[in-house]
Amino acid sequence: MTKVTEILKEHVTLDIECIDRLYLNGYIPAMQSGGQLVRFLHHLGAEIPSPVLLGRMTARYRETVKRFAEQQETPMIQFEHGQRKDDIAATYREQFAGHEGVYLIGVAQERASAFKASKRTYGQAVGFDYTRQAVFVNHYYFYLLDEDFGPAFIKVCSYAPYAVKVCINGNEWAKCQARKEGIEFEALDNGFLSCSEPERLQAICDELGPEQIQAFFDKWQKRLPWRLTPEDQAAGFRYRLSIWQAEFSRTQVFADSAQGRQWFEAIIRDNLDVGRPDRIQLVFERRVTKATPGLFRTQVVQEGVNPSLHAYYKKSHVKQYFKEERALRTETTINNTKDFGVNKDISNLPYLQQLGRTINRRLLDAQHTSFTCTLSSQSLARLVQPTVTHDGQPARRRDRRGDGVPEAGGRFRSGRLRRRAGVLRIEGRHARAHVHRAP
Repeated sequence: MTKVTEILKEHVTLDIECIDRLYLNGYIPAMQSGGQLVRFLHHLGAEIPSPVLLGRMTARYRETVKRFAEQQETPMIQFEHGQRKDDIAATYREQFAGHEGVYLIGVAQERASAFKASKRTYGQAVGFDYTRQAVFVNHYYFYLLDEDFGPAFIKVCSYAPYAVKVCINGNEWAKCQARKEGIEFEALDNGFLSCSEPERLQAICDELGPEQIQAFFDKWQKRLPWRLTPEDQAAGFRYRLSIWQAEFSRTQVFADSAQGRQWFEAIIRDNLDVGRPDRIQLVFERRVTKATPGLFRTQVVQEGVNPSLHAYYKKSHVKQYFKEERALRTETTINNTKDFGVNKDISNLPYLQQLGRTINRRLLDAQHTSFTCTLSSQSLARLVQPTVTHDGQPARRRDRRGDGVPEAGGRFRSGRLRRRAGVLRIEGRHARAHVHRAP
């Protein structure tokens, strides 16, 4: 039977690292405070920055979206609370015949941080103060197909300061680029099952960065019903992208799904302690103290018959699951870039990608080491059995200074057997071995 430690080394047919899902915030830096909003209203020609003007703008935008849907013959639906929006959108995507465009507009009432006005009087003069408050307002989901990014969506808030969210997928971007270059591949959900040119495919995945993402956003600002006009942008009211959530994946496809399941089940069984602070420090390479926020735990999530392994650090985590019974997916999700001392601007994506890939690799290395360092039952049995010579006689002890450690050939080398802090350590002049055990 193939050893578990050899499966990833010898029985993986494709190994690809890529940016997976990216959720981005789009915000207008020059419209984040009440004073900045007043400046924006003055830019629009309002002598008095009345909230009535904002209400008219919201109504006008609503009509603009409806007119866009009619002109493009795009379905427009109201999302109900609790509905899985992506599942509904997938149904409409299957019916979309074009290679690029908006195939669904969804409207949902959701919480947002928006400006609310309070009236102030100064003698006979009237003014308004604006503060940010949590409100439930309409958001417009534009589900689209892009020739470079494939399926994506852009969500626009109808109230000032007109926050935007962008969802794209790096694996889908890589598929689009591979098709353009004529590279043959088989898809595995939002990943790859096989590829005729794996090295070129990995190079494509490495190319995705802030420039391509910004180009995608700029392109659809011009094509979608947008809150800002070219005149507004020329006056300094422009959107800027920041990272809300980033996923970095490594997909290792097994030649035989049975071997893959054998490996993954062994991983879950032997790594239930991966969420401990000392293991988290190893995987995330971040010091964990009593002041570090969050719970340090391992979570095994059962989804049908396919479990997934999760370990957490602050607001980020790394998980593993057996993807479609064919591939091991190791995936680091960063929910707050400041967990790693990095600002959220999109320009920091290359560093975060390097960080996410390193975390994935450390987890796999730690798992491989735990298997490699664990003695087999036969080795443990030999460890306690007396050593004999070739003719069956007890071997003569060579060194009286230690307890003695038998070699594979039946001879002793001097050494000591120690247990300390959950680690069984065999030391000697000629060899060292470590067997890690949970305390």
